[in-house]
Amino acid sequence: MPQQPWIAEYQKWNVNPAFVPPHPDATLAQVINEKLSLFADKTAFIFLNQKFSFRQVDEFSHQLAYFLQQQGIPAGSRIAVMLPNIIQYPIASFAILRAGYILVNVNPLYTQRELYHQLQDSGAQVLIALNSTLEKLQDLQQCPELTHIIATTATDVVLQSTSQPKIPALSQQVQAFDFFEILLNTPRSVLRSLQQKQQDTVILQYTGGTTGLSKGAELTHANILFNVAQNSTVFNSHFGDRVAEEGESVLCALPLYHIYGFTICLFSYGLARGFANILIPNPRDLDSLIDQYQQYRPTVFPAVNTLFNALAHHPRFARLDHSHLKTTTGGGAKILKATADRWHAVTGRYIYEGYGLSETSPTATFNPPLSERFNETIGLPIAGTEILILDEQGQPLGFNQAGEIAIRGPQVMKSYWRQPEATQKVFTQDGFFLSGDIGCMDEQGYITILDRKKDMILVSGFNVYPNEIEYVLSLHPKILESAVIAVEDEKSGQVPKAFIVRKEPSLTQEEVQLYLKQQLTNYKVPKYLQFVEELPKSAVGKILRRELPRDLDHNDLAQVS
Repeated sequence: MPQQPWIAEYQKWNVNPAFVPPHPDATLAQVINEKLSLFADKTAFIFLNQKFSFRQVDEFSHQLAYFLQQQGIPAGSRIAVMLPNIIQYPIASFAILRAGYILVNVNPLYTQRELYHQLQDSGAQVLIALNSTLEKLQDLQQCPELTHIIATTATDVVLQSTSQPKIPALSQQVQAFDFFEILLNTPRSVLRSLQQKQQDTVILQYTGGTTGLSKGAELTHANILFNVAQNSTVFNSHFGDRVAEEGESVLCALPLYHIYGFTICLFSYGLARGFANILIPNPRDLDSLIDQYQQYRPTVFPAVNTLFNALAHHPRFARLDHSHLKTTTGGGAKILKATADRWHAVTGRYIYEGYGLSETSPTATFNPPLSERFNETIGLPIAGTEILILDEQGQPLGFNQAGEIAIRGPQVMKSYWRQPEATQKVFTQDGFFLSGDIGCMDEQGYITILDRKKDMILVSGFNVYPNEIEYVLSLHPKILESAVIAVEDEKSGQVPKAFIVRKEPSLTQEEVQLYLKQQLTNYKVPKYLQFVEELPKSAVGKILRRELPRDLDHNDLAQVS
């Protein structure tokens, strides 16, 4: 395969094949400090119809950073943030990075088991979470390194409020604090100086694992800063090299705890360019989302296929004036042509699909905005990124040949947290990250994904790993063995389907369903369950998921509500 066949396409669509790398000594803390000051008087976030300036976010995050340092928490400690898209998330994440700690992003929908695993694995010393989340922390002895909890509520954004939620009694092991009391009572003092390097880990972004437990991708200052710089080449091709004007905004329905929302909304558009982020805590509430869209008229809208599809079919959304919307980008899951066509018919805008992973910070490919088309590919490798299509022996393939997508670039993670063997398995000897996704590249450099990770299931843009579901099923005393696969779903793109071999005949589908709902986040719970006498296996006893039926016309099949 010729080197970088996509350069001609860059030139065709006004994309600079080079990008301006960050200063060798730059860190996220320095960039946050600089940009919050640069855009001080502009609106940074809009939440529940309240506007927060960059200056306010600067002050609040500085206060929280100082508070954390005053607790004697050593630099480099992990601090977990388990929040939806509320104003407390950017304040907390900026504070953690400014104070010299490692941010651990946690999905606020996680069950107790999932939360415990991430706190244990990361060794988080502090958890910042909703007050209601604390009900999941019933046995803090399972998290021996946790010493501080900072609680808040989703709707208390006045910041001058004197009526704060009561934090439930937890344990003598931890000290509990209220988020807004910290901001009200902590002076803005000089932060302890930081000794950081670009290759230091700054974020643990958890992703699925082969053992049924998630792994923390170690993202460095360099990973995020370089990916922001790479994303700028796409921005510049469309908007020019400028910052946002007051009133230009991003509709941030992507969860900020997910790397897609974190890097694209919070940093690439927000801090780097000064766009206001309209925070949407619950994108499933379409009427509320449409209210925000109508009121604030976003300039940019990054989202996933399911949200684009739902909005494009919503009668209220179709009646709105979309002339203010300049670009829409899709990722997290495959954008379906029917969705893209409907979206264009309603808004007059194309969806430009890109591709990335937690391990790539995330952007690895993009479709040029000036191309004004939806081409059913994930686009071209982003500037500074090499992509090869490898065969099973790890050798590069030619054009239009299917193989594993391998990625090399400055945005690729350092390693998996405390998992050297797992890290070694996903890197080639010459430093390419093995994505596990099967695709092919055409003569212009456009890449098409033919199959997702061999067993991964993409439910509305969220990665669901069969191994984790099977791991949970294996703990049920009445289940002998199980296998989980993806089946197509009109609403979510894909959903899990579980095949179960009973250990005891008395086991019912209702019993399995109740058990899974207690152990897994809702989108991970299989939508379909099927009891079988045995599972197909290889000669060495490995369960062959590929031989399991993917149709939904089986007599024994029961849909899980």
